[in-house]
Parts: sequence; C-alpha cells; structure tokens
Amino acid sequence: MEKLSEIFRPSSLSAGQFFIQAGERPTQIGFVVSGLIRLYYVNSAGVEFTKAFCPENHFVAAYSALLLNQPARFFIEALEDTFLLVVDYQAYQQLCAEHACWQTISHRLVEGLFIKKEKREAELLLDDATTRYQTFLAEYPDLENRVKQYHIASYLGISPVSLSRIRKSLNAD
Repeated sequence: MEKLSEIFRPSSLSAGQFFIQAGERPTQIGFVVSGLIRLYYVNSAGVEFTKAFCPENHFVAAYSALLLNQPARFFIEALEDTFLLVVDYQAYQQLCAEHACWQTISHRLVEGLFIKKEKREAELLLDDATTRYQTFLAEYPDLENRVKQYHIASYLGISPVSLSRIRKSLNAD
C-alpha cells in the first residue's frame, strides 16, 4: 500500500473536462473517488454512443489503447466535477512487476473488466430495450438522476424518444 500511495496522485476534472480524448495516446489509469465519468464514441456523422459510465469506486482508462500503445478511439469525459487518483501506466506496471500481490490484484481487475465487457455485449445483442433499461437501473441504481436521459438512451442503444416510452410504460405498471 505504501508503494501504491507513492505512485498515485490526486487529480480533479471539472464537469465537461476530458480525462482523454479520441486520437490521444493514453498514459494513465484513473480511479474515481467522487464524481462521474462517461466513456463514449463519436461516429463520422457526429453521433455519440455511450460505452460506459464510471461512478465512484471505478477504474477508468482507455485500456486497450494503453496496452497497444495506440491512440484512444473514444472519449472519457467528466459528467460531474470529479476527483480521481491517477497513476502513470508505466509506474503501475513496474509496481506489478515488483510485487506479486499487485500482479494478483491487477489480474482480478482485468478479469472483472472482461466479464463486464462480455455481459454488455450480450445485453446489446440479445436483450430488448426494456430489459437493457431495467439492467441499467439495477446496475447503476443512483445514476438515473445524475445522468441526462439522452446519455442513458445512447448507452442503451436507443433514441431518447424510445427511452421516454419505456420509462412511461414501466411507470404505468
């Protein structure tokens, strides 16, 4: 823990500020202490597709871009004023190389990311929009009031109008 505290540094993002933008090469990993972050893609027509939300106690990074030393393909933006602990990826790799316990922790974190990604793929491919919305509410119970509805619709892969209909239908039940 002492070594960890040596390499992580505090950082703040104001709402609307970016942790990383598409096209930039990432060099760091963040841990959200307070606030809210959104990861999203923008296609050639300028349409946004929300990949994920990272509230408190979540790690945030353009992880595959870090691993491949390539530019990120998505944006990581603070939706609220956000306080993070940030570590340089090379320093984190060095910590893991020197301490077996951090190798194990890192391995578990990556497993968790893989499971989350596979679950998200299955939801988008197999579940209908209402089920995806209910899953969102179950996984992020406090986010509906913190996130704009069009961001939630983008995350679900539907239009804001469709989300409004789903919400109305569920509230009528």
